[in-house]
Amino acid sequence: MTGKIIKGIAGFYYIHDGVDKVYACKAKGIFRNRGIKPVVGDNVEFTVLDEEALEGNIDEILPRKNVLVRPASANIDQALVVFAVTQPDPNFNLLDRFLIMMLAQDIPVTVCFNKTDLEAGEKQEEYRKIYEQAGYPVMFVSTYEKTGVEAVREYLRGKTTILAGPSGVGKSSLTNLLQPEAAMETGSISEKIKRGKHTTRHAELFCVEEDTYLMDTPGFSSMYLEEIEPQDLKDYFPEFEAYEPACRFAADCVHIGEPVCGVKTALAEGKISQSRYDNYGLLYQELKNRRKY
Repeated sequence: MTGKIIKGIAGFYYIHDGVDKVYACKAKGIFRNRGIKPVVGDNVEFTVLDEEALEGNIDEILPRKNVLVRPASANIDQALVVFAVTQPDPNFNLLDRFLIMMLAQDIPVTVCFNKTDLEAGEKQEEYRKIYEQAGYPVMFVSTYEKTGVEAVREYLRGKTTILAGPSGVGKSSLTNLLQPEAAMETGSISEKIKRGKHTTRHAELFCVEEDTYLMDTPGFSSMYLEEIEPQDLKDYFPEFEAYEPACRFAADCVHIGEPVCGVKTALAEGKISQSRYDNYGLLYQELKNRRKY
């Protein structure tokens, strides 16, 4: 049989058969010998050992489209990052970190703002401009009024999507609207793997509909970009590229203190968002400081 790993914990891999069953499987020793470890999102071939107990063995990991280091996962098509328009106000520094992290792994991202029912619309246009200017698609939803949810569902269809966002922004409400069975399915899986409330959360996939999976990601509150060199950070702000040819120092310009800089000129002319540029400066300094220690 073939299926997709939706969770891995304590040596067991939980495999969704693409319909309605989840099998608890062990990985054969052959993977250890090859230095391969199954991860969430892997498509696998497995043998059912006990149909009643829904247990089996993984025989083969099918070729991967991609492998992400953080969160550890495979075959990810895209990411949807959810923030609230207000209550709480969005932490753009955190949002920009996530965008950089996904860009570093070649994962396309759409930014989604929830709680549009709590705001008249001015902030929505401001936020749309910031991120569309930077090259990211932007969506708006209200899980309270159930508006915009169908557009999100359409965006997810047929894909495996990372769902990320800080607590309090309505991520769970959105998941429950997209997949009313999520709570039930999560409950049954949790019962099967005996996960307690205080167990460390790992990445986990939920089947929304056929061939459509959502990965809920834990630990979004802090994101470190230690793999990126300070001078390379500018490459993770796509909106800078169009203005870099006007920089006097061309490829060596980091758009901070240089005298003639196309990016800073574009910023002064309102072509680049001030909040994005400010976060760039903060992250650049953070990376430089980290290199000292």
